[in-house]
Amino acid sequence: MAKYVMGIDQGTTGTKVIVFDQKANIISTAYSEFTQYFPQPGWVEHDANEIYEVSMRVAKECLESGHIDPNDIAAIGITNQRETTVFWDKETGKAVCPSIVWQDIRTAERCDELIAKDGPDIMRRTGMVIVTNCGAPKIEWVLKNLPEVKKGVDEGRIIYGTIDTWMIWKMSGGAAHVTDYSNAGCTLLLNQLTMDYDEKILEECSIPRSILPELRSSCEVYAYTDPKEFFGAKVPISGIAGDQNAATFGQACVYPGMAKNTYGTGSFMIMNTGEKYVGTNGAVFNANLCGPKGTVQYGIEGMANVSGAAIQWLRDGLGIIKEASECEQWANTVEDNGGVYFVPAFNGLGNPYSDPYARGTIIGITRGTTKAHLCRAALECMAFQVADAFHGIEEFAGTKINFLRVDGGGAKSDFLCQFQADLLGVPVERPVITETTCLGAAYLAGLAVGYFKSVDEVNDNWQVEKRFEPRLTEEQRNELMENWKRAVERASGWVKK
Repeated sequence: MAKYVMGIDQGTTGTKVIVFDQKANIISTAYSEFTQYFPQPGWVEHDANEIYEVSMRVAKECLESGHIDPNDIAAIGITNQRETTVFWDKETGKAVCPSIVWQDIRTAERCDELIAKDGPDIMRRTGMVIVTNCGAPKIEWVLKNLPEVKKGVDEGRIIYGTIDTWMIWKMSGGAAHVTDYSNAGCTLLLNQLTMDYDEKILEECSIPRSILPELRSSCEVYAYTDPKEFFGAKVPISGIAGDQNAATFGQACVYPGMAKNTYGTGSFMIMNTGEKYVGTNGAVFNANLCGPKGTVQYGIEGMANVSGAAIQWLRDGLGIIKEASECEQWANTVEDNGGVYFVPAFNGLGNPYSDPYARGTIIGITRGTTKAHLCRAALECMAFQVADAFHGIEEFAGTKINFLRVDGGGAKSDFLCQFQADLLGVPVERPVITETTCLGAAYLAGLAVGYFKSVDEVNDNWQVEKRFEPRLTEEQRNELMENWKRAVERASGWVKK
């Protein structure tokens, strides 16, 4: 039996590859960022060809750093930034236009039109809030605005997929054009009532079904790597999940009522709601959770478009810190935020506001405001957004969370984890392995080939590294949240015409 499983986490700003053993111990890891493109205000694009090249380079580095033979990999799981579009030519194997990233808001007016025309019914069928993150309006935009792509689609040469689809197609040498329900469920293309593509959306957005990938579960063998693409080895690719869905599984939030948040480029909060599809209330949405083939679970999800990206902006945009870790060091030098609140609405506000017209705001600045206050406000805004979203999730689900499991880069910050516990009024648990997105993908891949035996094994492997207990009174918590909401009001609708 092969010794290890590999998780490939193709994220918004970079790709991470981790090899795990059967006890979910990390054997080796590698990471690399890739280029971000901002051609117009509110537009965010990636080069899918670069993404694949970087991902394969990182996979090779991961194997080499662990002295691992590719043939010792039992299975590969892929998790990815959701909703980002890829169009590629089947004949050349190359992406034919820039990928429109989930953060991109060029489709804001089109989303408004869909809401006005058929919003409640679309949301009932798809379980999705109609926001600019959704893939369907992005696909429509490409077909309307890029004639060469439309021509290739009409000729049957060009096909579409999310990043998981693209990665599997490339790694398998074109043997599989597939996606899973967790990815499809975020595009606005999936009808949750039929578990098939929604014909009304396809017709409304003029999207031909022929370009769409085959819908599959999150845990089964889809194809094998082409030895030419994967360093001479033929390895089953047997796990797919959108990044937040994979993180939920990697956090072992496999039973109803369990909840997690991932602090990545954005923040994404999910509460497991079991087998019942509950739809959306227009603020939070119903996500397809991943698991073994034949199982169906859902979760209620909220999101913040900008989370860790706020810290990156302090580093790359303002230049007031050199490393992300400095932010916490500065934040700890002051007793409070000095009345400064940072609303990081660089690309609008996510749930529960769903406002693509909001813009970033720093408010409460005085002559006494320092770099330390800005750093503290940047960390605090990550927790404020999570608290906002979870309050919406709890209201919609009619269930209170008892604890929150956290992961992602931001979860390494003790300051952030403690402040999150303070705002929510419940314990926050940080696991031993915070790279739960990659781990979730690896679990799914391993389960499909028998490397892992059951979901219970996933649950048993989870271990807490540190638990943060809330320290604030309810009065203090409410005052902080009220000030945050006042700041959000001032950022809302800024560019609305």
